[in-house]
Amino acid sequence: MKITIAEQPGSSGIEVTIRCEKTNRQVLDIVARLRMFDRKVTGSTDGGTHVVNAEDILYVESVDKRTFFYTKSAVYETPLRLYEMEERLEGCDFLRVAKGCVVNFRRVASLRPDLNGRIIAIMDNGEQIVVSRQYAPDVRRKLKMI
Repeated sequence: MKITIAEQPGSSGIEVTIRCEKTNRQVLDIVARLRMFDRKVTGSTDGGTHVVNAEDILYVESVDKRTFFYTKSAVYETPLRLYEMEERLEGCDFLRVAKGCVVNFRRVASLRPDLNGRIIAIMDNGEQIVVSRQYAPDVRRKLKMI
């Protein structure tokens, strides 16, 4: 892979162009990482509102009609519904793994099979997330793409 940086004084922002013979998994991976870099989400904790980078989010969970997202160091509540968070994080390698949970696939350290066709996703902080039987085929499909 060749990387070229061209400075253009007066440019209005950063523009990334990817030139490739064919769009493959590596190209899609690069695009997902770039999208995640610039994506921000707000959440509340300890009485304050915080801005969090999408790449820092381990997973998003809906509990008792409230939506929370988790990082290595904190839990944040967001006023958005789970599907709205999923839409906001679209294209950033987040994957629905249960009716009430969306996982940042980049932060999954390992996967192991569980009973009844479920999968246990171990996050890079050691936390375990159950991938339901309904969403396990999506995870398997994603793994075959890598």
